[in-house]
Amino acid sequence: MQVSLIRQSLAFSIAIAVSCTAHAASQAPVAAEHGMVVTAQHLATKVGVDILKKGGNAIDAAVAVGYALAVVYPAAGNLGGGGFMTIQLADGRKTFLDFREKAPLAATANMYLDAKGEVIKGLSSKGYLASGVPGSVAGMEYALAKYGTMKRQMVMAPAVAYAQGGFVLDEGDVDMLTTATEDFRQDAPSAAIFLNKGEPFKPGQVLAQKDLAKTLLQISRYGADGFYKGPVGKALVAASQAGKGILTQADLDQYKVREMAPVECDYRGYHIVSAPPPSSGGVVICEILNIVEAYPLKELGYGSAQGVHYQIEAMRHSYVDRNSYLGDPDFVKNPLDRLLDKGYAAKVRAAIDPAKAGVSKDIKPGVAPHEGSNTTHYSIVDKDGNAVSVTYTLNDWFGAKVTAATTGVLMNDEMDDFTVKVGVPNMYGLVQGQANSVAPGKRPLSSMAPTIVTRDGKPFMVVGTPGGSRIITAVTLTIMNVIDYGMNIQEAVDAPRFHQQWLPDVTNVEINALGPDTRKILTAMGHNLGAPQPANHIAAILVGAPTADGKPRGANKFYGANDPRRNSGLALGF
Repeated sequence: MQVSLIRQSLAFSIAIAVSCTAHAASQAPVAAEHGMVVTAQHLATKVGVDILKKGGNAIDAAVAVGYALAVVYPAAGNLGGGGFMTIQLADGRKTFLDFREKAPLAATANMYLDAKGEVIKGLSSKGYLASGVPGSVAGMEYALAKYGTMKRQMVMAPAVAYAQGGFVLDEGDVDMLTTATEDFRQDAPSAAIFLNKGEPFKPGQVLAQKDLAKTLLQISRYGADGFYKGPVGKALVAASQAGKGILTQADLDQYKVREMAPVECDYRGYHIVSAPPPSSGGVVICEILNIVEAYPLKELGYGSAQGVHYQIEAMRHSYVDRNSYLGDPDFVKNPLDRLLDKGYAAKVRAAIDPAKAGVSKDIKPGVAPHEGSNTTHYSIVDKDGNAVSVTYTLNDWFGAKVTAATTGVLMNDEMDDFTVKVGVPNMYGLVQGQANSVAPGKRPLSSMAPTIVTRDGKPFMVVGTPGGSRIITAVTLTIMNVIDYGMNIQEAVDAPRFHQQWLPDVTNVEINALGPDTRKILTAMGHNLGAPQPANHIAAILVGAPTADGKPRGANKFYGANDPRRNSGLALGF
């Protein structure tokens, strides 16, 4: 991933500040009686709560938040990207909506390689050739039409208003915008919107997006056709072709949302409902949990060297399978029955030495037991028990760093999530296999993991996060923090994290996640402990009580936790 030294320094400073914050005593979770919304941007959270107050259900609120984030959180909220939505309805029905971006019809397996077969740096991550066919608008419209209760114009009105009239930028908003200042300067349509007379915006100034407002109004009037067809669709295609991209009107016309069964598994009496391929999220969360379920994590103690060792090794083995076998189910046969089987997890445990770290290069497909981002997330639960977990993305912050002229739409750089070349890492360091190679109309493998945990058939936890390959481990650790270690939901979100993804063979550790003695023991066991990566932003809700075995606070049924690692989000209920 190409980033400036300034951006690297900012990310590292944020990670240090955030990790220290996370180690401090947590605030109590936000409590509410009738519903809860947690998003990465405070204005979007309020939009969702207002929809619930007006009688909308969780799906109505999710769509309203999705459109609002496209305006007030342009780094990751989007119309020009794609994502996933996990839904559990009040009547117990569970479903999953896949509105992931697709490779354009003109895409080829070697499109990012030079004549010598080497990867052309930056070609899959910046500019119009990096963009897949957007799916977010189709996904929001599908969800609203099938599972919502309100009219489109009502749920979109707040987003339109914020785009037309602008909104006052706070420090968190400006922090995000300044990470891409130099990129904006290289793209005139982006500079016209996200820079103030060529200079970065400052807190207290107003960001208005008139072109985006016009696009939102087209969608409000005509639904998905207002985006994929007519003047907006024409402008998207024209911008792509002018920018040496390959997006065509045929790509926009053929885009369809897929509704699928979610991935499901059980963990210590709880039920996990999460994202199936083309996301690896649900599969790998379940595989990690299946592996560690036989270890006495509670008795070993939170942060113990032995417990952390088992968790790291479970991550390492699960990411071998993620990176080797999984891909778009329309193109690849995903071995889910094997990967989700608790018997398979037992075989993995048998390969884990309780006293020694695994060596990633020696753990690979063909070696037993293994056979031959950036994003944003929001969580919503309504008074009736409908639960929605949504993760959607442009991939990197501000996607491909290009805005389609006259539309206000930032384009994604989702093509980088494909295997550009087997053995060559993508922007998140993931080394992936042939199953995720580029093909026309194919959806790239994702780590997004919008997850709902249930107990006795009812929603217990709604959780998810951005963070590329680190999404899976952050969600899994949050679940374990609540179920195994008895934390309240805010403590579980705040707790410092660690991440192991097989390759590169390093475990990234947030500052203060491990004590000096624990570090010494793990290092002696052979673990390579590295510096923290940029912060995730978990958005989580616990239903019933602040902790797994706790009691409600008065009449409150919903407990929201906003991650302090980024200072723009909000948990709010009513």
